[in-house]
Amino acid sequence: MGVRGLMSFVEENNQFFIDLKLRDTKIIIDGFALFHRLCFNSNLDLRHGGDYDAFTDVVEAFFESLSVCNIRPYVLLDGGCDFSDKKFVTLKERAKDKIQVAHSLSMGGGGSLCPLLIREVFIQVLIKLQVSFVQCFSEADRDIMTLANHWDCPVLTMDSDFCIFDLKSGFCPLSCFQWRNPSRLQGSLGFYIPARCFSLEKFCGHFGHMNKALLPLFAVLNGNDHINLPALETFFSRVDLHARTSRFKGRRHHRILGLLNWLSHFADPTEALDKVLKHLKNHERDEAKALLCSSMEEYQPSQVKLQDFFDRGTYVSPDALRQGLPEWVRTALARAQLSPFISDAMVLRRTILHTQVENVQQPSAHIISLPIRQIIYGLLLNSSNPRTVARQPLAVSELARLNKNIKKTVIHATKLPRDSFDLDELPEVSFSSRLMLLLETLNVKHRILEPVPSSLQLPIAVTCYWLQNSEPRANLHHLQALLLGMLCGQLHEIISNPDLDDLHLKNAKMVYDQFLNIKQQKLWDRRLDLETAHIFCQWQCCLQMGLYLNQLLSAPLPEPDLTRLYSGTLAHGLYQELRSSASAENLLSACPETNHLYNQLLLVVKSSVPAEHFLPTRKSKPSKMKRKKRATSGEKRMGATLETRASNRFALLTLNDLEEPFL
Repeated sequence: MGVRGLMSFVEENNQFFIDLKLRDTKIIIDGFALFHRLCFNSNLDLRHGGDYDAFTDVVEAFFESLSVCNIRPYVLLDGGCDFSDKKFVTLKERAKDKIQVAHSLSMGGGGSLCPLLIREVFIQVLIKLQVSFVQCFSEADRDIMTLANHWDCPVLTMDSDFCIFDLKSGFCPLSCFQWRNPSRLQGSLGFYIPARCFSLEKFCGHFGHMNKALLPLFAVLNGNDHINLPALETFFSRVDLHARTSRFKGRRHHRILGLLNWLSHFADPTEALDKVLKHLKNHERDEAKALLCSSMEEYQPSQVKLQDFFDRGTYVSPDALRQGLPEWVRTALARAQLSPFISDAMVLRRTILHTQVENVQQPSAHIISLPIRQIIYGLLLNSSNPRTVARQPLAVSELARLNKNIKKTVIHATKLPRDSFDLDELPEVSFSSRLMLLLETLNVKHRILEPVPSSLQLPIAVTCYWLQNSEPRANLHHLQALLLGMLCGQLHEIISNPDLDDLHLKNAKMVYDQFLNIKQQKLWDRRLDLETAHIFCQWQCCLQMGLYLNQLLSAPLPEPDLTRLYSGTLAHGLYQELRSSASAENLLSACPETNHLYNQLLLVVKSSVPAEHFLPTRKSKPSKMKRKKRATSGEKRMGATLETRASNRFALLTLNDLEEPFL
């Protein structure tokens, strides 16, 4: 959630904290806060679409520091949006803000924006390191508080709501958690991480030993992500809070200071709330009271017992049960085998497509994966269980970038035969049918994937789809740069394997070091080729939705290792190298085995498009008016073209007893 301005306020006041030497303990980690912090505060490139390998190294280093200090982490990840949709206005505003940040980054400016697949990479690293984690059904804050109090251990986060929660062992802000500098205990072989822990007692004591039960009312009055009540401005206009801040330093947090001091004069929330309501107009009071009380409930413990998940691998989510989700879906969501994107589409019939650093003059890069999403929506809304899917049109609302703003579009799901792909029984569908649906969606024949290593089959199938549909059209150098980047991950595996012969290791390391040098040169070059960035963003969109569809179909193709699959700066650097003078064969000449694999992959992907695809095209310079018209109409044109292709493609599927044709 988040209370406006509260985190910066408490961080400026050392008297609210206790110094800790953290070791030999469990700790509950806010996964959303952690991967954002590690992404934004590790000097990673955010302009070229994500250096997932460098991010992986940072995450591994973080958990290694915890292990050295015998700190046992339990990571809780946010799930989908709250089904009550209280936070929708906030989410929409944040989506708009991210578009502006993405545009700033694309023009060489500053800003912090997570790459598209950062969450999936983070989860894969947790699995690899065997870190215990769970994906909550919706926002994780209350579940984090409840589990931390059950185990009486601290929380690690950057969410200001944890200044409001009544935590037995407090919380440590990530900004004060010195994980990069574990220190040795004097006279011991053990290590600890220097940290600061927020103390609710010190905080309330600073305001005349205020009753901590008043803090949820403070949060909702001050404003958090769940409440937007214009009537409250009447209260603030009639109560002079600024006069109560004279004994505090600074002017940045007058409302926070004044409100806390004002509330400290009341014995309990009921008395304070009655006083607030008296300042409102008569006809506003009932609505305001109901909203304030329901929002204050968000700071109470949840009914979820996540300790059951960590003990037995399963837990009961009352919210998920009320939504009637199939048991296999609930289990897969908890294990992060399905993305929150999936639960949002099922429960809210709405998804948010996250903006990347792309060309805002072009249609959103997500347009390219529209037919894949339509199949995903078709599977999710294809249920014979009336509790799972209400009698509504088979459609989902998508929020996505349009120029520099955000637009809602109603997307019609592809109709699927219920007797073949009923959501409740989807894991029981035959392997061949699930694989066929996946490959038909990506317009790839299974036989062409046979020479491809199993770990790369899904990325190569996605690359075939991307090459057929990218707009602007991807050229040979774009394709080669992506394939070479994938091989960099393969090379990393080789040089990390001590059992290989010295010559093979030496050859692989020569090529790997050459790739790292190209990547390093690109990191120093802050210029961004917008067209190439947009084309590579489209590839990531295809990979994301291809991955989600594969997960929904219980992985008919092996899930790829995303941690070393794509590096944005390397892909851009390789593209520049290939455009200038280098050839892929020369770059790989020192390692014949890798060169052979590269040629296999290139042949597979090139076979998915007509031979003339890579012939140069003439471009006439468009006028300013034509460019503007193209930008506004391009999204509809591209979406219609992709839908037509998808329609023709699914006509090839031969399934028994089709009652409804594929759209």
